[in-house]
Amino acid sequence: MEANQIQVRTLALAVATVVCVEAGLAFSSAAFNPMLKLGVARLLELGLMVWIISVQGGGIASIGLDNVQWLSGLKRGIAWSLGFGVLSGVLFAVLVTVHINPVAMIRSSLPKSSGELFLFFLVGGIVAPMTEELFFRGILYGFLRRWGIIVALVLSTSAFALIHGLGHGFPVTQVVGGLLFASAYEIEKTLLVPITIHCLGNLAIFSVSLTC
Repeated sequence: MEANQIQVRTLALAVATVVCVEAGLAFSSAAFNPMLKLGVARLLELGLMVWIISVQGGGIASIGLDNVQWLSGLKRGIAWSLGFGVLSGVLFAVLVTVHINPVAMIRSSLPKSSGELFLFFLVGGIVAPMTEELFFRGILYGFLRRWGIIVALVLSTSAFALIHGLGHGFPVTQVVGGLLFASAYEIEKTLLVPITIHCLGNLAIFSVSLTC
């Protein structure tokens, strides 16, 4: 990964895109399904940011999303997810032994109807993680990387956690996730790895919330 890979213009356009789409989402009609609106907003952000990177940021290959790397990136993302899953299982066992309920720390509120639940899994488990990884790791981390790995790791994770954690206490899951996603991106040099980890992680959390 090149230290100066993401330029100021690319970052500024991406931030402007997200702000405009989120503003439109906030002022959209309350009559529409909230999760459906969120999914459309995230897809719009995803498409526009891909276009921005393609035109202004050196192409999607610069963030490791060229066709050649898709299969290997997916495999490595699954391997990272399995490794993190094992570590999480060990941590869960330790927490249980000291009488701390780890499920309560990650449980998500899920909709009741099957249709809403499917939409929740689709948007929260696939669409949103893809968009977030493109912005927070592909663009923001790629921009901050010029000042070194530690600076990029801390600042991109802080931004990621802050956006998710407003009004909900300290966002432990987001901090751990942000550090993991950025580290995987730095090591593997392809955005598909943190995308895969993020998607599988969210789907796992939702599945645990559904069964517990």
